[in-house]
Amino acid sequence: MVDVKLIETEEEYNGAVRRLDALFDAPAGSAEAKEADVLALLISQYEEEHYPIDEPSPDEYAQIRIEEMGINED
Repeated sequence: MVDVKLIETEEEYNGAVRRLDALFDAPAGSAEAKEADVLALLISQYEEEHYPIDEPSPDEYAQIRIEEMGINED
């Protein structure tokens, strides 16, 4: 059984990321893969709370799309 605990500190976050990295190639359906799934959710929740990424403005979004498409604005 996976020991589920919310990530509350940067130290716990860093440890969880290291553990997830170690479990990255776990066989599907294994206990390690299930642990990786839980860790990924906990890490995602911590990152959303502590490292939010704002949506780009319409102008920023347009510029991103122009760059992605390789369109030259000259």
